[in-house]
Amino acid sequence: MDGGMMEGMGGMMLGMGVGWLLLAVALVLAVATLVKYLFFSGRK
Repeated sequence: MDGGMMEGMGGMMLGMGVGWLLLAVALVLAVATLVKYLFFSGRK
């Protein structure tokens, strides 16, 4: 019974880790797009 509880916690932590990783990647892409837009859109 205790082992099953640990399995569930590990899966939840893994899921949260993946979620935070995806959030971090999305944030980095958003910042990169914003920087690109701000610094390179004015030059034509």
